Amino acid sequence: MVISLEPDVIRLLADPLRAQIVQILAQGPACTCHLVEDTGAKQSNVSNHLRQLRHAGVVQAEPHGRFTYYHLLPEALETAATHLSALAQKARDNAQTRRECP
Repeated sequence: MVISLEPDVIRLLADPLRAQIVQILAQGPACTCHLVEDTGAKQSNVSNHLRQLRHAGVVQAEPHGRFTYYHLLPEALETAATHLSALAQKARDNAQTRRECP
């Protein structure tokens, strides 16, 4: 269950292969065969990661003839980036605020 989209996207991108897939898809739509070739990973592994990215709303599948092309949904990344920026600002604002020890 996705509690919050932003942390879930951030968690998903922590995996090196998923991050690589997202970087490849940022260059434009690609099918699984392209992603297997570009990453050197097994087709089943790439498909599993694509499924997780689809469920999180990071990529979308689009049928094209016999193939399915995947493309990146920039809004999901922008939302995650906004979440990270807000956390960074909160850390700046509270950098000098110390909690008292019991």
